[in-house]
Amino acid sequence: MQQIETDICVIGGGSGGLSLAAAAVQMGVHVVLFEGGKMGGDCLNNGCVPSKALLAAAKAAYQANGNRAMGIKNNPPQIDFATVKAHVASVIATIEPHDSIARFEGLGVTVIPEMAYFSGPREVQSATTTVRAKYIVIASGSKPVLPPIPGLDQVDYHTNETIFADPEKPDHLLIIGGGPIGVEMAQAHARLGCSVTLIEAAQIMGRDDPELVAILKQELMKSGVTLIEGISVTRLSQSIKGGQPLITANFSNGKQMTCSHLLIAVGRRPALDNLGLDAAKVRHNVKGIITDRRLRTSNRCVYAIGDVAGRQKLTHVAGYHAGIVIRNTLFKIPAKLNDSAVPWVTYCDPELAHVGIGYNDAQTRFGTDKITLLEAPLAANDRAIAERRSEGMIKIIAHKNGRILGASILAPAAGEMILAWSHAIANKAKIGSMASLIVPYPTYGDASKRAAGSFFTTKLFSPLTRRLVRLLLKF
Repeated sequence: MQQIETDICVIGGGSGGLSLAAAAVQMGVHVVLFEGGKMGGDCLNNGCVPSKALLAAAKAAYQANGNRAMGIKNNPPQIDFATVKAHVASVIATIEPHDSIARFEGLGVTVIPEMAYFSGPREVQSATTTVRAKYIVIASGSKPVLPPIPGLDQVDYHTNETIFADPEKPDHLLIIGGGPIGVEMAQAHARLGCSVTLIEAAQIMGRDDPELVAILKQELMKSGVTLIEGISVTRLSQSIKGGQPLITANFSNGKQMTCSHLLIAVGRRPALDNLGLDAAKVRHNVKGIITDRRLRTSNRCVYAIGDVAGRQKLTHVAGYHAGIVIRNTLFKIPAKLNDSAVPWVTYCDPELAHVGIGYNDAQTRFGTDKITLLEAPLAANDRAIAERRSEGMIKIIAHKNGRILGASILAPAAGEMILAWSHAIANKAKIGSMASLIVPYPTYGDASKRAAGSFFTTKLFSPLTRRLVRLLLKF
C-alpha cells in the first residue's frame, strides 16, 4: 500500500474538483486527486457538453426546414442519427484533453485513478494508496435519481449517463421528468425526428417564472413534443414486439402508453455512497454533505464542493465553490458563499434563464408595495422581429428604491443575456445603471435596457415632469 502525505486531497475529478486542483497546484501546493470514473465528471461526459452538442444538432435540423415567412421554402433535413451521436462523442473528445490525467499530472497533480473513501478524519484510502492530508475536499458530484416506480427495475431505460452514447434513434421516446434535462432532451429528440412524450407529475420547469414557462410550453409543442402534466407514472412493464423491446407505462389517470425508449430525468442526488463519511466524522443527510457558508463540514479539515454539498447542482456553482475553498485554505480568508446571484439556464430554444429571486419570493421578503415588476416582450424588440423570434420576454424584479433583485429571460440567447443581470445583482446595482447603458442596435440585449428603462416611465412622463420641463424652457 502506497503512503502519501500531501497538502490537499481531492475526492472527485469533476468540474469542482479539477478547478480546485488546478488552481492549488499552480500556487505551489501539493495536491492528490482521486477519480475512479472518467475525468471531467458528469458535465463533460454525461451532462453539459453532450447535451449542448445534441441540442446544436437539433437546432441545425430545425433550421434546415426553412422559414416560409422569410421566403425560405421547406427542405426537410435528412437526419443520420448515428452520425449525430458521433458528433456528440467528437465534441466530448475535443474537450477531453483539458480534463485529462495527462494534463493534470503535467501541472503537478498526483492523480490516482481509483475510487477513494475515508479511513480516518484526515485520511483517504483507495485500493492501492493511503493519503494523509492537511485538507480534504469532497467533490464526488451527483447521480441520477431513480423514482420508486413499480417495474422500473424490469425495463430498459436511459438516464443522462447513458442516453448520449446510444446511437439508436428512438421511434418513441418517453421522458419522465419535466426539469431542465427532460425539457432539453425532449426538444432535441423531437427536432431530430423522434416521437417524444414528456410527462411531469407536477408542472414542467417548476422553479422558473410561470408566465415564461407557459410560452416555452407552446414552443416545445411546436417542436413536436407531447406534454403531459399533473399525471404520474404508476407502473412500467416491458415486452418484445417484432424482436424489439416495447415499454408500457401506466398513468395515474388510468391511461397507458407504449414507447420504444425511456429516459428517466426526475432529478439528481448527491453521490455519497461508499465515501466512509462516518469514519471522517462528516455529517450528511439526504440533501448532501452539511457545510457552513465557508463550505467546511463538521470535520474542520474537510470541505465539500459542487453537487455533493447539497446546494444548486450546477457546473458553474462547483467552480465557484472551488474558489471559496481556495481562499479559505490557502489564503486563510474566511470567504463565504453568496447565493444571491447564481444564474441558471435551460438550453432549449428559446433559452430560459434566471438569476436572483422571483416575483413571489420578492413579495414575501419585501412586501408587495415595496417591489415592482418590469417587463419587455420580444415582440417590441427590433432584432427579434427581424429574425421572427418574438416569442420571448424579459422580466425584471426591482425594489422600489431601484435595487435589482431578480431577472428571468426567455429568448434565443437568454443564457448570454443573463450575464449582465447577474453582474448587476452581484454588485447590488440599481436599475438606473442598466437603463443608462449604451446598447448596440439591434440586439436582443436592447430588450434588457427597455425593461430597465420602464422603471422610470411613470415619473419621467408624469404631469409634474411636464410642468418642470415647460418651466425650464423659459430660461
